[in-house]
Amino acid sequence: MPSVLVVDDQDQVRHLIREMLEQAGYAVIEARDGKEGVEQYRAAAPDLVIMDILMPDQDGLEAITTLRREFPDVRVIAMTGGSGAIGILNFLDVAKMFGARRTLQKPFELKVLLDAVAAELTA
Repeated sequence: MPSVLVVDDQDQVRHLIREMLEQAGYAVIEARDGKEGVEQYRAAAPDLVIMDILMPDQDGLEAITTLRREFPDVRVIAMTGGSGAIGILNFLDVAKMFGARRTLQKPFELKVLLDAVAAELTA
């Protein structure tokens, strides 16, 4: 059974994604911020990470950078509800530059996330 680490500071979002992924047959690990997400990845090495970008303590961009440095083959889907920009780039563009393989703008349809997860795990 493929395993997925879901990293999001919003409990409701994290739990909703967990329920949906478990119903689809995935094992799910949760983390509340980037720092905890990196620790969980080090401990369990899941097959895929779904990472929110805007979080307290350690944001998703920092966590993606750390994961990619330590685990170059890590698969990451980045997501955010933030519309902020860094220069002329938005957060999701930056996440791709930092190593996210796919990105999703919140809110998204759950089927879109399931399709992205399936595509990443079969790639």
